[in-house]
Amino acid sequence: MSTAGDRIVVVGGGILGLATARELALRQPAATVTVLEKEHAVGLHQTGRSSGVVHRGVYYEPGSLKARLCVAGAEALLRYCDERGIEVLRCGKVVVATSEEELPRLAELERRSVANGVPRVERIGTERLRELEPHVAGVAALHSPETAVVDFGAVAVALATDVRASGGEVLTGREVTELERRPRSVILRTRDGGGLEAAHAVVCAGVQADRLASLSGGAREPRIVPFRGDYLLLRPEARHLVRGLVYPVPDPAFPFLGVHTTVRPDGEVWLGPNAVLAFARERYGRFAARPFDAWDAVTAPGLRSLARRHWRAGFAELARDHSVRLLVAEARRLLPELRPSHVTRGPSGIRAQALAADGTLVDDFVFEGDERVLHVRNAPSPGATSALAIAAEIADRALQGA
Repeated sequence: MSTAGDRIVVVGGGILGLATARELALRQPAATVTVLEKEHAVGLHQTGRSSGVVHRGVYYEPGSLKARLCVAGAEALLRYCDERGIEVLRCGKVVVATSEEELPRLAELERRSVANGVPRVERIGTERLRELEPHVAGVAALHSPETAVVDFGAVAVALATDVRASGGEVLTGREVTELERRPRSVILRTRDGGGLEAAHAVVCAGVQADRLASLSGGAREPRIVPFRGDYLLLRPEARHLVRGLVYPVPDPAFPFLGVHTTVRPDGEVWLGPNAVLAFARERYGRFAARPFDAWDAVTAPGLRSLARRHWRAGFAELARDHSVRLLVAEARRLLPELRPSHVTRGPSGIRAQALAADGTLVDDFVFEGDERVLHVRNAPSPGATSALAIAAEIADRALQGA
């Protein structure tokens, strides 16, 4: 086992873990920064299965940590992509009110956008909406012209390259199974029988965040409850129906943004996602399940309260999960010309949703720990957008008192 020395270990090779490792390597050039990733490559889970939207701060309460990190993170991420030659699709976004009843919620999003400094955001009417998106129906919209799309998987690979170039290590196939605090160090043991001793450890474990926290004596709550999101793909002959990102006005009771369109850098157009309780944290088929993950999900203390409050919405999501026609019908509120024949099933992903014991969906970033071990307990959307800004926040916390 290697000794602690000036070693800093980051657990998790997603975009956030790699951004954190890069930030720590920049701040501590004399230290050895090591990333431990259990999969055979980086960015294979939430990072690589994300829609790739670089959010600009439309939705978030002004003054919140999420709002601050999103606005700063988006600017930093787009600069980084330009510097590294990673393609950025600057397609813009409209958040569309489809009825008069949604206008007050649209006005609130406008207020938040202006307060958060979303660049060039503006409220538009039906005429301007038709110019931007001729096939989209709505009574008003919020236009964010600088919202963009990137390949977060490509960003993760670039960040890993940066870590290695700085003298750090990115070790794949290293699943952490034990995490032991000592007075002046922390011991991390891996499933392959290896281990590292480090001066500091930062855990960015995504859907495994609660389990990794418990290894070092952290609180079991908030529990991670996985939600699966499936996308449909527009067939090539239907891609003309949208030019950019088209979103509904979201329901403020949920952290999900509703069925929307995403234009991808490779030309594909995604429609979705839905949001249903998943019975496997890292398997992506519609019927995928792991007994341990399923038991963890259904026994989460807050799940029963959440289900009681939102059972109607939950059943609607389940129905859309099993019926392409129902998902298309939901999307037709925005795209009335869309037909089931225009779509085919596409990719899916798992959202790591932190759930408090009272059934509250935790909607902001949550950190736990001290200068020896720091856990990122919740990094919801826009976590990937905000990765470089969150990494700076994590580095501040991790190195306090170092």
